[in-house]
Amino acid sequence: MDGPDRAAERAQARAPEMELIREAQAGSRAAFDALVRQYEQQVLRLALHLTGSEHDAEDIYQEAFLKAFRYIGNFRFECSFYTWIYRIVTNLCLDQLRRRKTRREDQAVVLDHSGDEIDILSSVSDNRSFSNPAKELDRKVLGERIQAALSKLTPRERMVFELKHYQGLRLRTIGEMLNTTEETAKNTLFRATKKLRTQLAGIR
Repeated sequence: MDGPDRAAERAQARAPEMELIREAQAGSRAAFDALVRQYEQQVLRLALHLTGSEHDAEDIYQEAFLKAFRYIGNFRFECSFYTWIYRIVTNLCLDQLRRRKTRREDQAVVLDHSGDEIDILSSVSDNRSFSNPAKELDRKVLGERIQAALSKLTPRERMVFELKHYQGLRLRTIGEMLNTTEETAKNTLFRATKKLRTQLAGIR
């Protein structure tokens, strides 16, 4: 549990950002651009990780900041800007994953800049000079099993699992991002983990 000193430090560290937000709310494009520069790499990385698609990540990155610019006036300082922009990104990613699930799109295949398909797993090279073909095959099969298991989760279960285990976020933060409670996020993570354990049972 954070003490009052730690909370005061965080508030002090966020003061310049809060001023930028107020200026952006008053119509300053320069202030909003400063907020974008502060978070653009984190937003792009999050979108890329959650969608597994460079093309989708770039679209979501642009849409997220367009939404943030449009609705910055609605920001009420009830959470950090980090949590607010991440909430926008995760909601856009959820929508994209739902559309993808509806289309039954192969999760392992993404599009690059030119529109060509790339198999994520097969494009991961092993540069070790002593690379073992048998181990490489095992790694690829394991990766495919994990991707297949993740694709069978609901979009929300997958989102919570990835935010917790790949992004390392706290359940309370995940709950805030998904506009729900920490307890609900915890229950969703429990369901996701249980499903994955069942799907991946028997793997060495």
